[in-house]
Amino acid sequence: MAVTLTAVILYSAYTIAQMRGLTELQTQTIDRNRRDSLLLIRIQSNLNSLALAMRDMLDSTEPYPLTAWRPQFRRLKYDLQDALNQESKFSPVGRTSDQNRFLSASVAQFWDALDRTFAMAESGNEAEARNMIRLSLQARQAALSSAVARLLVQNNEAEDRAAAAAQNIYARVERNVYILLAAMLVVVTMTGIYLLHYNRRIFNQLADLSQRRSELAQQLISMQESTLRYVSRELHDDFGQILTAVGAMLQRAGKSSTADAPLRADLREVNEIVQATLEKVRALSQALHPVVLEEAGFESALHAYLPTYEKRTGIAVRYEKTGESRGLEQNVAIHLYRVLQEALNNVARHSESKEADVRVRFSDEQMVLEVEDAGVGLKTRSEGRRGMGLVSMRERAEMINGRLDLLEGRSHGTLVRLTVPLPSVTAAPESAVTVHG
Repeated sequence: MAVTLTAVILYSAYTIAQMRGLTELQTQTIDRNRRDSLLLIRIQSNLNSLALAMRDMLDSTEPYPLTAWRPQFRRLKYDLQDALNQESKFSPVGRTSDQNRFLSASVAQFWDALDRTFAMAESGNEAEARNMIRLSLQARQAALSSAVARLLVQNNEAEDRAAAAAQNIYARVERNVYILLAAMLVVVTMTGIYLLHYNRRIFNQLADLSQRRSELAQQLISMQESTLRYVSRELHDDFGQILTAVGAMLQRAGKSSTADAPLRADLREVNEIVQATLEKVRALSQALHPVVLEEAGFESALHAYLPTYEKRTGIAVRYEKTGESRGLEQNVAIHLYRVLQEALNNVARHSESKEADVRVRFSDEQMVLEVEDAGVGLKTRSEGRRGMGLVSMRERAEMINGRLDLLEGRSHGTLVRLTVPLPSVTAAPESAVTVHG
């Protein structure tokens, strides 16, 4: 951009200078020469009138004396002098001062000679006066006409040179326009190539960063699943067994005590607390990592989770399955289960809906999991601050080569759709099962 602007500024400055030179050339040379040429033609016309008047004075058939032509010469003198004065103002720059002095001096000598001629005629020497007109005045008039003619030729030559210079300026400006266009084309091409290369490098960096971010997110999700699995097993195995053992010991202690002893009632109460704690530990263990998911698969885990979700949130869930069930890999099942959990949690937190639909569709090529609510919809929900839930769902979808779509539901609520490709199998007859929660 800087190179382009610099080139445009330099070319504009050069073009302005050229156009100013052309304007000055037209003003100082062409227009000045034309005005001077018009005045020289006026001078030449007056000189021709002088020649005609002198011819008439020498005509012997004329009955008038020579002094009768004095008023005519006086008028020609005034007009010629006025033309000479104006011509001196517009004389071209290339004309020398000697030429101007010669013309003025020649005109002055002509009028002096003419005055002497009229003086001779007044003194009665008309024959000598005519002889002076024939020998001196006509020669002076011819010399003046030749000088004016030479000046006209010089003006014409100067105009030709000025026209050639103007044409040369136009040619240079035109050539510079082509050079500028070619330079701009080269600059634009080079800039475009540079921008393509720069943008490609930026896109590659963004793609690399996105890949790293995706890999980091997937590693975090994997670490999270490992941690949850570990904590779930610790809760289920260690704390569960400890609480079970404590409960068994409390039962034996209660049996060994008398029926009406106050200690037996206390032991029963403590045993109930231990059993409630054991149920909470088991529920927490199932929430962190459902064992049924590993032992019985995704659908069994889903059937076990939905009633718990309804009881906890008060949201009625309708479950529908279409197609014949397919066995899912453990990695695919856990990510499907987590997406289902996150989608239903979003329904409880954001949708303001009291019901939700969970649909599972199996086909030969893919499995589709849908969670739909009848709440406030995408637009209202997007106005609030988004957490990491949606990012986590998208990353989990990418980890199993799936596609996550966030759409508007049939009741203007939100529809979360996860499509997961499945290994090809032989086509099986389709069945439909609908379960209402």
